[in-house]
Amino acid sequence: MKYIIVSKRQILLGLCAFLALAIAVIGSVKVFAREERLLPIYCVECEEKKIAISFDAAWGNDDTEELIKILAEYDVPATFFVVGAWVDKYPESVKQLHDAGHKIGNHSNSHPYMTKLSEKQMLAELTACNTKIANVTGEEPVLFRAPYGDYNNATIKAVESVGMYTIQWDVDSLDWKENATAESIAQRVISKAKNGSIVLFHNDAEYTPDALPTILKALKDQGYEFVFIEDLIIKENYEIKHDGTQCKKDGE
Repeated sequence: MKYIIVSKRQILLGLCAFLALAIAVIGSVKVFAREERLLPIYCVECEEKKIAISFDAAWGNDDTEELIKILAEYDVPATFFVVGAWVDKYPESVKQLHDAGHKIGNHSNSHPYMTKLSEKQMLAELTACNTKIANVTGEEPVLFRAPYGDYNNATIKAVESVGMYTIQWDVDSLDWKENATAESIAQRVISKAKNGSIVLFHNDAEYTPDALPTILKALKDQGYEFVFIEDLIIKENYEIKHDGTQCKKDGE
């Protein structure tokens, strides 16, 4: 029988090596666990009765002029998040929206799932759409909404790196659903709206033009003031709660 003789020094060195490895592993686990999940702005903590409405424009264009007329009738400002390919196809509508006093937001260049893109591809989507909008309106957007509401930390970091804010919504009109009606759209929005809400519509949903006057009148009767999203959100010294509510940092 053979015996292996291990010195105290060897034991000590072995223990030190094991301890160093354990510390490294625990440290890496803690760093991973601490990675903060970034969120876009779903709504804003607001004491005043302010609300913002928005439209996503990615495909058709049949109702855009009618929406402009309805918004003008009720003196309501809106933000239209447009896809770069939509700008290519309907530049006159982008100009109409801008000239009517509405804000134009970035909805990507080609409407991809952003989480499937590399950082370089994300930035290309953002900058291409911004350039197309600026060529028509003379202004670059400051707001971005991800297609399909699809985002991750990399998406939000890419948006922040070009000085923009990522916007979601807390009130979805569901005007895109096949079983949607003017009544269902109106009831849903009116019942869910609250101070600081951001409402989502689509510019080419079949029943949105029929539902919109009812919604705008009802919310105005309830005392809501309609504002642009970029005037509703907090630009500096803010945090976003776990439910996507943007608020001022404590002590600010």
